[in-house]
Amino acid sequence: MFLDFIKDLRRRDHKPRFGGLDILKYIGPGLLVTVGFIDPGNWASNIAAGSEFGYELLWMVTLSTIMLIILQHNVAHLGIATGLCLSEAANIHTPRLVSRIVLISAMGASISTSLAEILGAAVALNMLFDIPIPAGAIMAFILVMIMLFTNSYQKIEKFIIAFVSIIGLSFLYELTLVDINWVQAGIGWVKPSIPQGSMIIVMSVLGAVVMPHNLFLHSEIIQSRQWNLEDEKVIMRQMDYELFDTLFSMVIGWAINSAIILLAATAFFIHRTPVNELQQAESILKPLLGNNAAIVFGIALLFAGIASTITSGMAGGSIFAGIFGEPYDIHDSHSRLGVLISLVLALLLIFVISNPYQGLIISQMILSIQLPFTIFLQIYLTSSKKVMGKYVNTTSTKAMLLVVGAIVVFLNIKLLFSFF
Repeated sequence: MFLDFIKDLRRRDHKPRFGGLDILKYIGPGLLVTVGFIDPGNWASNIAAGSEFGYELLWMVTLSTIMLIILQHNVAHLGIATGLCLSEAANIHTPRLVSRIVLISAMGASISTSLAEILGAAVALNMLFDIPIPAGAIMAFILVMIMLFTNSYQKIEKFIIAFVSIIGLSFLYELTLVDINWVQAGIGWVKPSIPQGSMIIVMSVLGAVVMPHNLFLHSEIIQSRQWNLEDEKVIMRQMDYELFDTLFSMVIGWAINSAIILLAATAFFIHRTPVNELQQAESILKPLLGNNAAIVFGIALLFAGIASTITSGMAGGSIFAGIFGEPYDIHDSHSRLGVLISLVLALLLIFVISNPYQGLIISQMILSIQLPFTIFLQIYLTSSKKVMGKYVNTTSTKAMLLVVGAIVVFLNIKLLFSFF
């Protein structure tokens, strides 16, 4: 205990030297969040968007990414300013009934996310090695559990950065093989359009980009970069560097998600080829783009699945530990139990899914339905002087957050009416 006290004292007394390259020390938390929205669920949603509607739904990736930047930047400030993650802050600063409803629903969203991640990795193993989906899911689950329970956060962060790099390079290679109409793509990125029958896919794209578990995760892992919470200059510098990390990482995510839609639009939509499962997408790529494209597609999907399963497990642990007023710590029983709840229940659900591709899309739609609860919880906390002190939301920031929340609610209402 005394040694822990000395370590904590040193950490508090240490003030970082901010040089020209020090900003590189802050890049990492944003990339872990980015992995969450380039996961297999995104792949399924984006392939569905591109193969069925061409370039028309690219605007949803742009809008979702802008909303994501606003939300992730704001929730990171909560972590930096208070030393609490979103789950801990909800447990402390909201009525017990409110916090339990939101946090339990967030655990449900984490399970839904983990389902998509593990399932995506299993599909990739099936593509590459003909491993049955159930066996592939178990293999992915075991690998992720080993990484989560044996590696420190810093090591996991390095793995994630490597995974993101592989995924990005894979899609750069894929894009060199197709002939993209950049004029139509440019229009698609900025012109809102909801073609008939597209509402479920629109909402799955939203849920796949703006993911509830990522808001909880970012507020937790951003604290890995903190030094002295009592030094206002250090806090302000952290917030500045965090903004760069968030913008840099989210733009990478926007580019990769856009690339998936572009690839699907060019390889499938133009040829009027329907895609009903990810394995089918891989097999269709072979005659259209060559055998290498299909292999690269499968490898990228595998890395996306493994990396995003790690982050969804961490998010589940953070949410569950916060219910008990504790930070995420893989050595703590509540954090471990949260990880297990998120990943084990997701694994079990995979065994009852008859159509993995539709399961991926529906899992992302579920996230969009839970999203308003998390967003308005976040707005309440970061707009509270009691919680944030001098770092409370400005009027303009609060207005932007409310607009984001209103858009999500509006789209959910449209989704509801689309079923009637």
